[in-house]
Amino acid sequence: MAEKTKNYRFALCIENRDCEDLEKRKIYQIVPDEDVEKEGYLRVIDESGEDYLYPQSYLIPLHLPREAEAALQSVE
Repeated sequence: MAEKTKNYRFALCIENRDCEDLEKRKIYQIVPDEDVEKEGYLRVIDESGEDYLYPQSYLIPLHLPREAEAALQSVE
C-alpha cells in the first residue's frame, strides 16, 4: 500500500479468506502501526473486539468525514 495508514482510521474489508473474524463489505477500525505496515499488514480491530494483523490486500483504507469517523468510534 503506497500511502501510510496513519491518515486513515477505518478500512473496508474486501477479502476474508482464512479470517473468521473479518466480514467482507464491513468497515473496521485501523490501529496505526508503521512497523507491521512495512511488512504488508494492517492492525485492525476485528469482530472479536481485539486488534489483530491482516494482510493489507484484504482491506482498503477509507477517507471518511469527521462526523462519520466520530459515529463509528462511538459504536460498541
